[in-house]
Amino acid sequence: MHPRFHIVMFHPEIPHNTGAAGRLALATGSRLHLIRPLGFSLDEKHVRRTGLDYWAKVDLRVWESLEELQRAAAPGARFWYLTTKARRSHWDAELREGDYLVFGPESRGLPESLLKEHADTALTIPMPGEGSRSLNLSTAVAIVLYEGLRQAGI
Repeated sequence: MHPRFHIVMFHPEIPHNTGAAGRLALATGSRLHLIRPLGFSLDEKHVRRTGLDYWAKVDLRVWESLEELQRAAAPGARFWYLTTKARRSHWDAELREGDYLVFGPESRGLPESLLKEHADTALTIPMPGEGSRSLNLSTAVAIVLYEGLRQAGI
């Protein structure tokens, strides 16, 4: 079975968020990709606890670098880079099955150099309220992933 979407967590730091993203991947028929370095061990109890008994069933791939994942992706694969620094909303992107949704580490987000290189595919989640500069990572994954499913008619 081909994954509906690819959730890519670039240098994730918090095991709870990774466990929650794994659960989202399983619930949506998506694949979870983790880009090293990880801020925790995949054996860590917090990852397993958040994923509960689902963790063993998660379609998980771990990569040494984002470039390694990009080289392994099918020709023409589309990568979307989620950041608070983009101007284009995830609602304005035409997401489709097979897309890669790339999220940065919790404490700093994706590197500026990566965002500059991929400015045309950088997306943000609108936050019209005041007082918050970002959302929890697993919440952001859920918002964009489910928008992709909605657009794909799933």
